[in-house]
Amino acid sequence: MPILTLLATNAGVCVALFALLWLVGLRLRDVTFIDSVWALGMVALAWSSWIATGVVTPHKIALTALCSLWGLRLGGYLLWRWRHHGPDRRYIRMMEKARDAKGWGFGEATLRLVFATQAPLLFVVCLPVQLGQIATSSAPLGPVGLAGVALGVIGVLFESVGDWQLTRFRANPENRGKVLSAGLWRYTRHPNYFGDACAWWGLFLIAAETPYGLFALPGPLLLTWTLMKWSGAPTLEHRLRKTRPDYVRYMETTSGFVPWPPKS
Repeated sequence: MPILTLLATNAGVCVALFALLWLVGLRLRDVTFIDSVWALGMVALAWSSWIATGVVTPHKIALTALCSLWGLRLGGYLLWRWRHHGPDRRYIRMMEKARDAKGWGFGEATLRLVFATQAPLLFVVCLPVQLGQIATSSAPLGPVGLAGVALGVIGVLFESVGDWQLTRFRANPENRGKVLSAGLWRYTRHPNYFGDACAWWGLFLIAAETPYGLFALPGPLLLTWTLMKWSGAPTLEHRLRKTRPDYVRYMETTSGFVPWPPKS
């Protein structure tokens, strides 16, 4: 399949998905579920690419399987968290600010600030799984591809353990207002974000062995930048510094992203 045809098809799938979910958000008056769509939407694009490209190759199997493992695990966890903890305060404040500063209603604010923003970001981040499925041969995975599989699996396991440890910590009423600094959280302040980055750099390495895979480099670069510099760690830590008295000290002793032994 020509590369532009595949990307155009997946762009259409992405737009249709987000338009439908925007209508769901209007009905619910809550868009917190969009966090789970970030993961599940990539699974949708992975399978859309699988169907569109036709020929089954080892790289195609590895990309689709790893993306599905990552996305279904993370998407399911985020849906569970939304149903148990309710609307995310980030989106509530975002809608209030848009209403007060710009006069936007809920529908316009969510369309402009949430769905129309996240759809193109998801599409770009998912480039490795899309472009990596266009193959001209059924060559087996090479050293780079196998390294990508290993890195991706490590990433999924790392973020899964980090999320599990955080869920257990929050479930204990005695930990209210405290900072988790044990387990993986002793070595990085964001094991879930680090695991995400590993998963998508792993997918890129698998794709890099295919004819168009190297063109997918903007995907993992954008994801890593988003997690480290934009809507990931900076947004979360800005809030935690205000609500957790011990968090500043935690930041001084614990690596911000890549796991590393804590400072004394």
